[in-house]
Amino acid sequence: MEKSFDVVVIGAGPAGYIAAIRAAQLGLSTACIEKWKTPEGEYALGGTCLNVGCIPSKALLESSEHYERAQHKLQAHGLTLSGVAFDLGRMMKRKDQIVRKMTGGIAGLFKKNKVTWLQGQGKFLSGGTTWKLEVAGDKAKETIEAKNVIIATGSRARELAGAPVDNLMVCDNEGALAFEQVPKTLGVIGAGVIGLELGSVWRRLGSKVKILEALPNFLGAADESVAQEAWKVFTREQKLDIELGAQVKAVKRSKKGVSVQYLAADNSSKTLDFDRLVISVGRAPNTEGLGAENVGLRLDAKGFIEVDKNCATALPRVFAIGDVVRGPMLAHKGEDEGVMVAEIIAGQHGHVNYDAIPWVMYTMPEIAWVGKTEQQLKAEGVQYRAGRFPFAYNGRALGRDEPEGFIKILADAATDRILGVHAIGSLASELIAEAVMAMEFGASSEDIARICHAHPSMSEVMREAALAVDKRSLNG
Repeated sequence: MEKSFDVVVIGAGPAGYIAAIRAAQLGLSTACIEKWKTPEGEYALGGTCLNVGCIPSKALLESSEHYERAQHKLQAHGLTLSGVAFDLGRMMKRKDQIVRKMTGGIAGLFKKNKVTWLQGQGKFLSGGTTWKLEVAGDKAKETIEAKNVIIATGSRARELAGAPVDNLMVCDNEGALAFEQVPKTLGVIGAGVIGLELGSVWRRLGSKVKILEALPNFLGAADESVAQEAWKVFTREQKLDIELGAQVKAVKRSKKGVSVQYLAADNSSKTLDFDRLVISVGRAPNTEGLGAENVGLRLDAKGFIEVDKNCATALPRVFAIGDVVRGPMLAHKGEDEGVMVAEIIAGQHGHVNYDAIPWVMYTMPEIAWVGKTEQQLKAEGVQYRAGRFPFAYNGRALGRDEPEGFIKILADAATDRILGVHAIGSLASELIAEAVMAMEFGASSEDIARICHAHPSMSEVMREAALAVDKRSLNG
């Protein structure tokens, strides 16, 4: 007898495992197919994010930040340390322990919520009144039946032509999180989120890092004022070497390292040699091997699954969420889509407000934003008012010795409704949550300005930025 489920989720990354848990909570018999294996050959839940992405990178970012503070920042607090050193092996072990705890926690949640974990590659076989799926794992292939299918197969690092990744000399995010020793020189192709975060980690631990970015502008998706502040902090204060307008032409490997030939912004040809190279030029959806052709599942030219506003595909009772569909490749966006789809399948009114999804870069200082940038509002002809307040005027930020950056609020000129909030500074990833909630409930800048914020706290900068929209900030 084939196993039959109300819902089968293909993929157990943040989008998939959340969708499976929510479906099970709603009383639907649910299974989740996942093929991920650890380097030891054991099946694991959590996908790229928990295994080789969001979670391990934040662990290494934290460790490297502690090391840099001990070296350069504790003197301001009257603390003098000598012989500061780090053990890379212990750092990596700590990172791996956190990953195991998190992925093991998902397995516990599956058991608690009665989600069946099917280990192996999931693939469509046929469709009709129900969907036939194949699960190909270490054992014999298994065919299961599903009334509803949620595709959450995630994404992988995008390849750079002529530079195949071996995760030894030429690495993607997975390899860059597992160096056994700190490279003396490290090249990074791509100055996006992954490139900046991983470049920052290894720079703090002693690598001479060079980041090559093809685009002429730095952090083009961010608000221009935030990008300008980030450029100043990263390049001038932290001495992170970033070159814009660099078009990579060739990558060659040798026993000693990696050679990168590129065309600079001034059209001159340059060649740089590195011990290791990290390629971070975006991500591509994982839709190969899904059996899309067996059931007529539509993909666009880039391999993304075509869906409507509710993440429904053109096939009946088949949904797709997370990195395999349109929109930002953010774990929390995929999680919200997973909840929405599970609730729709259960007959409820699931919903995701795509205008209130926060973006975060876990550099030091952190960068976070939600809503529209100033350049977007100008391009759309929207009349707005802007309020900005620096962390340098905040007592808590000064006490933490983290005065860099600011928060900026953009509000509609006529209604005062918040249209966007942009932050660069310590704890920006946490502070942005207030802005997300404000936008979700249609708040005005006056609403935030009238809310009592604890003193002294970093959150006061949010209130002062809201007051600044009306040119009445109290502390600056």
